[in-house]
This record gives sequence, structure tokens and C-alpha cells, in this order.
Amino acid sequence: MAACQPVEKETTPPNILFIFTDDHALQAISAYGSYINQTPNLDRIANEGMLFRHAMVTNSICAPSRAVILTGKHSHLNGVLDNALPFDSTQQTFPKLLQAAGYQTAMIGKWHLKSQPTGFDYWRVLPGQGHYYNPHFRTPDGREQIEGYVTNIITDLSLDWLKSGRDPEKPFLLMSQHKAPHREWSPGPDHLDMYDDVEIPEPATLFDDYANRSSAASQQEMTIKDHMDLFYDLRVEADSVNSSGWLKRAGIANYNRMTEAQQAAWDAAFKTENEAFKEANLSGYELVKWKYQRYIKNYLRCIASVDDNVGRILDYLDESGLADNTIVIYSSDQGFYLGEHGWYDKRWMYEESLHMPLMVRWPGQIQAGSVNEELVQNLEFAETFLDIAGVDIPADMQGNSFKSMLTGDEVDWRDAIYFHYHEFPAVHMVNKHYGVRTKTHKLIYFYELDEW
Repeated sequence: MAACQPVEKETTPPNILFIFTDDHALQAISAYGSYINQTPNLDRIANEGMLFRHAMVTNSICAPSRAVILTGKHSHLNGVLDNALPFDSTQQTFPKLLQAAGYQTAMIGKWHLKSQPTGFDYWRVLPGQGHYYNPHFRTPDGREQIEGYVTNIITDLSLDWLKSGRDPEKPFLLMSQHKAPHREWSPGPDHLDMYDDVEIPEPATLFDDYANRSSAASQQEMTIKDHMDLFYDLRVEADSVNSSGWLKRAGIANYNRMTEAQQAAWDAAFKTENEAFKEANLSGYELVKWKYQRYIKNYLRCIASVDDNVGRILDYLDESGLADNTIVIYSSDQGFYLGEHGWYDKRWMYEESLHMPLMVRWPGQIQAGSVNEELVQNLEFAETFLDIAGVDIPADMQGNSFKSMLTGDEVDWRDAIYFHYHEFPAVHMVNKHYGVRTKTHKLIYFYELDEW
């Protein structure tokens, strides 16, 4: 009689939860060594998984980064060179490929690609940039408005889908994508008073003079000193700061979106500070210092809501038993300037905007507390997700899967990355440039200025 042979247990493809924010700088994540805030729930992903120290973008701006992630192709091939161009949703994307392989797919939150999402069984997305308070959502059935704070709402919708909106017999891809902490940095009701009694340390280059730099560095329009609007960005009353044009109209519209209760809480948080600011009549360095404090505190308050809501998702995965077979990825569309070089915004190939956060938790596959030092890019996300799911990677995708890095295998990896920023002339007036970066050096060419 033949000996009984062990029967191999069929393994279920892992679920993929992709949590994505807009403009979240590494400098504002405590797992990356932040000295200005704490992010305990984001740190859980790094502590229980892997933190990538050198995850970088191919094009440091919102819509192009999203298109790169969906397609695994550089901007010149996926068609989204800048924020003005719409994404061709008929093209190949990794959600479509996962969907064809039996995954149930959902996209909730900030889409920012103008066209209608495709490749998703379920989607609820913000129109354009979306709003922080009482946001509208685009849906297959039309627009709807939901009362509340956008970071909480996106998490509510994500949890609702995880709990009751999906087929539990199928593996899932959920892309839960936040507006925060994008400009105009409106804190949620739970964090309006956070940091009130704290002075956030200033970056050493807050008053950078751009000496020995390309002329592009001094020609931009993204300084806290000259370009950050006191009303729209910093919420000092419009009648006291001579704000004008679209910034004034947008700021008024944002405030008017709030319910009376939301407005009352907002006014209570900022009115006294605003009155003291007007009385002080600041100028020069002191005005820049005040603007920096208001900016960075509101930015960090938005991050605090993100961190709270990431904790809600992680808690549900743990409590429901989904955590064991769910890979959780946290990232953002690019880095951001938190006063470095006197700036806010992104776009440059300089380090603060070139780097994006990337932390991955995959129980049983990633050794807890791992740190990766390789040069990876958002160009690789699509290939990695497909590889994790056991789906063939199309030959026309340009990145490489870093799945083997996650599982601790040796990888023959690249020694340089390529970057190309295309949007000029445009808001913030950062000149077009491309470049390469290795682990030790960087070369940037501002090709319309003919400056290296």
C-alpha cells in the first residue's frame, strides 16, 4: 500500500491595502526620525514591516505620480506629464490586471486624474483636489456630498467596504487615498488646538539665499515669505490681509462649506491668534517666522488625522483576522517642503520632494523592523503588486518588482534612478529639469535654462 502523501494547502493570494496620502514629507513621520511630530500608527507599519529609506518619485507632482503608480510607466509614456493633462483610463493599469486575475478592486478618496476611474469594482473619489470639510464625491451614480472631515470620511468609506462591500471569498485590492496633507492644510475638528503651546523648530535653511545654485532656485514662486497667502493658506481673516483673486474666493468658499458648528470650532481655534497677529504688525524675518509656525502646525495637524485613521484601519485588520493575509503599503505621491529653502510645495529633484515615504507590512513575509536602503521608485509599485498577487508583469512596464526585497532575498538592483519634471510655466514656476541620482551623487539639468 502506497504511503499517504501530504496534501499541499492551497494558499490564498494576499489582499493588498494601499494607503496613500498627498504631499506627506518624510520629515513629518517619526519612523523616519522626525523631530517635529509623532506618528505612532504609521510607525506601526514600519515597526511591524519594512521602511524604505530611498523610495523616490519619477516626477514630483500629484497627478503624474498617480499615473506612474497605476501604469508602471514614466510620464512620457503614460501621458500625464503634468497636473493639467487627463489620464487615459483606457490604458493598461495594475488594478485592471488584478481584477482580471480575480481580485476585487476598490478606489476610495483622492483620484486627481480628471478621467473616470476604471479597473475598479467600487469607487468613490473626490472631484479634483477635493475639500477638507463636507466633501463631495464622484460616484458611478453621480455626485454626493458627505458631512464631516475628509480624512475621517475616506476611512469610514474604506472600512465600510472592507466590512460589507466586498466578496469575502475573493482577494482584494483597496486603494484608500487621502487628500491630506495637501494645501490648504485645514486641520480636522479633533486636532484644531494641537501644538498651540509648542514652538516647532525651524529648518536650518528657512532663510536660504540660493547662493551657488541654478538660477531656477531663485526664480520659483513657492516661498513662505512671498507666496504663501495669509488668508487662503494661513487663515488670517481676508479683510485684514488684502488677499485677492482666486485665493480669496477659494478661501471664502472653503469656510462657507462648513456647518455652523464647524465654523464655530474653527473660529474658536484661530480667532485669538489672528487678533494677536494683526496687533503685532510683523514684518521681515519675524513675519516669515510667524507664517512658518502657522503653516507647519496646520500641516502637522492634518498629519495627525491621517495617523489616527491609519490606526483605525490597522486595528480593524487585526480584529477581523484579515491582517495575517493582507499586505499594507503606506506611501505618498511625493515629498514636500516644510520650510526647507524657505519653501512649501514640491516639484524639484532636490531631496525633500524627490523622496516619498514607503513603509510595508506583510505578516509572515517581512521581518519586523526591516530597513531597506536600495533606490526604489513609484515606477515599481505596479510591478510589485502584480508580483505579490502572482500575476504576470507586462513587458512594457518600465519598473522592477521589489517583492524579493520584502521577503529578504538578495536582489541585483539598479545603482541609479531617473527623474523628469515637465510642468512649466505653471503654478510655483519651477523650471523643467531632469536628472539622475545614485546613492552618493546627483546630477540635474535645467534644460530650458541650459544650466546644470
